[in-house]
Amino acid sequence: MKPLTFAVKRAAGTLSRLVRDRRGATATEYGLILAFVFLALLIGVTSVGTATSGMWHYVSGSVSNAR
Repeated sequence: MKPLTFAVKRAAGTLSRLVRDRRGATATEYGLILAFVFLALLIGVTSVGTATSGMWHYVSGSVSNAR
């Protein structure tokens, strides 16, 4: 019976340490922040690209009509 009690106590201690460990939560938070920054950059680049594309189409049409 002694070895089983020791194994249960050891498993409980390991589980307790895992519950108190916050490194995984910090990594998850940094991952979420990185994902939001990436999405913001993607949205910004897409909107700038759309505006720039419209501008270049206007310039192209103006040059073609000037001939």
